[in-house]
Amino acid sequence: MLHNEHRAVVVDPGDATPVLTVLQQSGLTLEAILVTHHHNDHTGGISELREHTGAQVFGPQQEPMPEPLQRVTDGMRITLLDVPFEVFHVPGHTAGHVAYFGQIPHQSPVLFCGDTLFSAGCGRLFEGTPAQMLNSLNRLAALPEPTLVCCAHEYTLSSLKFALAVEPDNAETQAYLQRALSLRQAHQPTLPSSIGLEKRVNPFLRTHLSDVANAVQQRFSKAHDPVSVFAALRTWKDQF
Repeated sequence: MLHNEHRAVVVDPGDATPVLTVLQQSGLTLEAILVTHHHNDHTGGISELREHTGAQVFGPQQEPMPEPLQRVTDGMRITLLDVPFEVFHVPGHTAGHVAYFGQIPHQSPVLFCGDTLFSAGCGRLFEGTPAQMLNSLNRLAALPEPTLVCCAHEYTLSSLKFALAVEPDNAETQAYLQRALSLRQAHQPTLPSSIGLEKRVNPFLRTHLSDVANAVQQRFSKAHDPVSVFAALRTWKDQF
């Protein structure tokens, strides 16, 4: 949820109940719902929220969505809570997956990236190709480093353990794992991350580096070009 103490926007509401609870407790009016892709754990609460609040729904052009909604496409700009958001088409996890990049005045930019980019990881390739996902991740990695990465799942600990299997000598990843462990033990989220941090610890954003490519090639000898290295890395994670 993003709010200005009066109006709120929620992203990928898989369940309406916690959203309605927070809206009531905080005295917020739900202005809009942003949806990144069609999976039910991101869309399951949309119809109930729309019925209770009348919020406008924005979702990807190319995916089945609970109607009615405004379809968004790559490069489109929408303004919510007086914040301009740009839509990125980032296929890979699903074919029509989108992300929303917002420039909040006097604050760090914010990225709602659904299941494309996780902290220290990325989403599984259910509908897209490795080339598509690599291109999508490279596009997100090019955003300003202070950008807050608001991904849709708390997968950080498991992703960091895999990242250390790929780059066991990455001191930044080692330190991040300790911070993440402390946060989770205190029942706190590890998120949001940042683009700058992800570029230092996330192996899926580091496939162009020799340490990552070499680690992949030791397990998958045929992985040489960037796309095949990325594809092999994703296969390794799927089996990890």
